[in-house]
Amino acid sequence: VCASMAAATPLQREFEQVDWDQLPVPDDDGAACHLLAGTRMPHFALPATGGGEDVDLRSLEGLTVVFVYSLTGSPGCPLPDNWDAIPGARGCTPMHCAIRDELESLRARGVDHVYGLSTQTTAYQQELVDRLRLPYPLLSDVTMHVTRALRLPTFVCPDPAAPDGELAPGALTLLGAQPHPVMLKRLVLVIHDGHLKRSFYPVFPPDCAVSRVVSWLSSKEDAERDLLAISGEQ
Repeated sequence: VCASMAAATPLQREFEQVDWDQLPVPDDDGAACHLLAGTRMPHFALPATGGGEDVDLRSLEGLTVVFVYSLTGSPGCPLPDNWDAIPGARGCTPMHCAIRDELESLRARGVDHVYGLSTQTTAYQQELVDRLRLPYPLLSDVTMHVTRALRLPTFVCPDPAAPDGELAPGALTLLGAQPHPVMLKRLVLVIHDGHLKRSFYPVFPPDCAVSRVVSWLSSKEDAERDLLAISGEQ
């Protein structure tokens, strides 16, 4: 699954090696049906890993792919209780490994920008970027401005590290005040010049997220090439 597997620590291999057959498959609950082609991205600047400038998805030119995910495991930080029992929750680390390993396939198909997006802090995300050597930035929507504006699919999950009764950052959402963190469900957004072109939801297995995008872009290229060929023959 992951190119760094051979050099990975036992804990890292635990994050990366997942038996998808043992996990519940997420249903299409319709939570992304409103994310239609042409939807304009909200105008918010999101902090990015790497210490670079904040990223405004509406202002980006060209083709952008955003891989939205819930939570990655981190050494020393336990995953929430019963995490594997939540459909679609497990598998964010394998997803990022696959994106990293297939990044050039996206570039070859005209993708200008690639990001991950979650509701964790930039500092938490940076640990993942460093550990997996991710060659693309992760965006933090810890304020949930983009999540609320786009009405992205979410779920609420207990955080074993949070003090009892304490609201985690971003817990005030469309769901109302929640005693536990609100996580994003996994989906992929393909954006062109600040407007949505395609969304993929649900995504399972998670490490197939990037291959689904590559396949779609390839079929789109083939269709456009065929149309040009037909036009040239007429």
